[in-house]
This record gives sequence, C-alpha cells and structure tokens, in this order.
Amino acid sequence: MNREQIFEFFRRLAEENPSPTTELEYENPYTLLVAVVLSAQATDASVNIATRPLFAHIRTPEQMVAFGEERLRDAIKTIGLFNTKAKNVIALSQALIDQHHTQVPRTREELEALPGVGRKTANVVLNTAFGEETFAVDTHIFRVGNRTGLAPGKDPLQVELKLEKVVPQPFRLNAHHWLILHGRYICKARTPECWRCPVIDLCRYKPKTPPPGTKPSASRTASPRSSAARTATGRKPRTPSANRSRSRPTRLP
Repeated sequence: MNREQIFEFFRRLAEENPSPTTELEYENPYTLLVAVVLSAQATDASVNIATRPLFAHIRTPEQMVAFGEERLRDAIKTIGLFNTKAKNVIALSQALIDQHHTQVPRTREELEALPGVGRKTANVVLNTAFGEETFAVDTHIFRVGNRTGLAPGKDPLQVELKLEKVVPQPFRLNAHHWLILHGRYICKARTPECWRCPVIDLCRYKPKTPPPGTKPSASRTASPRSSAARTATGRKPRTPSANRSRSRPTRLP
C-alpha cells in the first residue's frame, strides 16, 4: 500500500468504529497487566469469565500475593496454561512490590523484565493504560498486516516495526485496536469475510471471499476434462508408442 491508501485504510476503520478499545475487562493498569498476561494463547472472552470474579476483590499486587498461587490457579483453571500463568502473576506482583513501589512501570524495558511479560504484553499495557503509540502485534494483527499488504513481515517484530513506520496521524494511538478487531471479526484466519470488509478495494488479498450462498465462478469450479470428454470432442486420448519400451532396472547378480 502507498501512503494515500494507508491513510484511507485507517480512515475507514475509524469511521466504522470511532472509539476502539481492548475487549479485556480491567479496573486499573495492574489488573490490565494481569489480564493481558492471562490472555496469552487464550481468548479475551475466556479471560474475562475468569477475571470478573477475581478482580471484584483483587486489584493490587499486595492483594494478589496475599491471595496466593494455589487459589489463583484454581480461579483461572478454565484458561489454558493456567499453572504457568498463576506462577507468573504471583511473581510479577511480588516484583512490582519489591522493585516498583507496587506501581506498573511505564517503560517497555521495565515491563519486559517482569515474569511472564513479553514485548506484545508490554505494548498493550503501554498503549491501553498509558496512552503510548505502540503496536502490539498478536496473531490477528500479524495476519492482517501480511494479508492486506499494510505491513508485511516474517515475524511479529517485523510487522510491528513496519506499522511504526507507516501508520499516520491521527490514527497511531488506536491503530492496534482497529487492526485486532478487524482481524478478529472480519479478516478471519480461515474464511475472511471480504464481502463486508470496509477496505476491500485497498486490500491485496485474492481471491476475495464471496458472500454466503454465492456460487463460485465457473473458472474456480471447472475441472480438467477427462479422456472420454476429449474423445467426444474429436480429440483422441494419447496412446503409448509401439516402438517405445520401458527401461527396467538391471538386477545385479
């Protein structure tokens, strides 16, 4: 995409959804950090089911450490990798108490130093909790960036750096939310819903998915004609030449 197309791409997404935000439920920067850590390889909906009762009475690192790893593990057991995640949440909570006066740090380097926090998690927290113009590349953004041609890259970091370079103002703050939601609900992994995509003419993905119930075009359903069909139209099937003999491997004595 060129500069004008990229601007139009985000203008249309902004028009469709003027105020995008994360679908994770949280109370403050700390509970957002916990929710994002728990969301690794899990859906936001499944995380919200587990954290809703948890965040009703746990909103600080001190409360989480007092709650303990065993009870936390039981509270989030419906989420994948809950054993490892419970251990990391308790460890990062203790690190916040010991190293950051119970406050969530506001730099990527400090966030990534916490147990269970990677670059994507740090970027989500910086963007959503502190209003930084960061681009948290998950599977949805990675797919959308490559499929549309907006920010192609071989890995999430390449896509992130490309987005950092090409996304214009005034869309930078909310760009990562628009791309996640677009990938989650329209530009889906298995069957992108191109027929209702607001940026279909800007996207390089082909062939575009037709609306449900639409018959595929003849060019996509046509199959090679059989030898019988070729014979019926006057073309004879190819027959082996009488002089042609098959070579056989020589057997060693």
